[in-house]
Amino acid sequence: MGFGSMALGPMAARSLQAATNPLSVREPHFPATAKRVIHIFANGGPSQVDTFDYKPELARMNGQTLSEGNLKTERKTGAIMQSPFGFKQYGQSGKWVSDLFPNVAQHVDKMCFMHSLTANLPNHEPSLALMNTGAERIAVDRPSLGSWVTYGLGSENENLPGFVSLCAKGLPVAHKRNWRSAFLPGAMQGVHVDLAKAKSSSQVIENLDNLATGSGMQRSQLDLVRSLNATAGLGDGVDSLFDAQVQSMELAYRMQMEATDAFDVSLEDERTRELYGKNLFGDQMLVARRLVERGVRFVQVWHGGGQPWDAHTNIEKNHGRTAQESDQPIAALLTDLEQRGLLDDTLVLWGGEFGRTPTVELPNNTNGGGALGRDHNHYGFTMWMAGGGAKQGYSYGSTDELGFQAQDDKMHVHDLHATILHMLGFDHEKLTYRYSGRDFRLTDVHGEVIKDLLA
Repeated sequence: MGFGSMALGPMAARSLQAATNPLSVREPHFPATAKRVIHIFANGGPSQVDTFDYKPELARMNGQTLSEGNLKTERKTGAIMQSPFGFKQYGQSGKWVSDLFPNVAQHVDKMCFMHSLTANLPNHEPSLALMNTGAERIAVDRPSLGSWVTYGLGSENENLPGFVSLCAKGLPVAHKRNWRSAFLPGAMQGVHVDLAKAKSSSQVIENLDNLATGSGMQRSQLDLVRSLNATAGLGDGVDSLFDAQVQSMELAYRMQMEATDAFDVSLEDERTRELYGKNLFGDQMLVARRLVERGVRFVQVWHGGGQPWDAHTNIEKNHGRTAQESDQPIAALLTDLEQRGLLDDTLVLWGGEFGRTPTVELPNNTNGGGALGRDHNHYGFTMWMAGGGAKQGYSYGSTDELGFQAQDDKMHVHDLHATILHMLGFDHEKLTYRYSGRDFRLTDVHGEVIKDLLA
């Protein structure tokens, strides 16, 4: 009985913590094929016709103007411009991939390509908001995709955040609103990590370590705060902002040891480090793997702040640089996840907020456009998925012969979100949160699950 009583205390404490912890594990609506997500965000809008959407007609019609005029884009565009990159077929699926991604191309038989995605507007701000939150107006307070996933599933590791956003060297348009929790509980907010700023793994998350007191004293202080809050009738849902503050203090305390370990890529063997490339983006991808294997539910990896894929000028130089930075690390991630048995239930998603035009952008003194660059294109663009129950070696939908707009099986961003939630075991119409007198959901009143994408 004595030993049983000794064990009962910690067990009861853990049970109480699980009951009050918004990140405790929850079951989805139905059996899922994916348990976690790594979203690789090609920030700025990669060109579909220069990466994964092969259009030989561009070479034949290079320099010609469209007979029916160009589609309306953010800036004026002119004649058709062929891709400066060559394309080859890979794998048993015979998928065409440009010379930009020779390493990723080795994995095409694991990948599911979506060639007919559409957004609403050819601007970074609304398209980023749409891709990340399902609402194209940045000023509208909507939770991000990662926050919805964390809200639905919780986290498998109580000592790490459920949602981490790896974004180095600056912030994207709209900054941290891209990974906000909005009206969802504050614990669902994405934790921003800039690996480029940290001099050591212990500095990855700012102000994490308490240099004044040890862990025992910190635990006593937090317990005292909890008891005072209970006496004052605070906490446990009375005030969501207050709860978020308390939960962040608790999480910071629990993270002090495990977070340092999770972000320390030097703990990996030399072979794995070489596989990822030993550069900033490679470290981000390696950290993404380390996080998901530790139970983090959603990891978003941004390819730089600003818009590194935003090729208004000299697309050959721009995309050549950004693809070189990301090709080996992305391929390494797919290889590493597969070798560790994680790819089957980890959904890897790649893409930007929109694509680019097959026509050349005309020179413009105000934005520096032109000179063999391409403008934003929301009419039809490509993204791909791998793992997590996505159909392998498959291409869904198509754009027209020039790659300007979606032609067959058009797929809106709302449909993408509905499909991702389905793979995670959720009916997107039922994953809701009551706020301000109505039930909100990621897909608002839109979205259909694209069953053809599912294995």
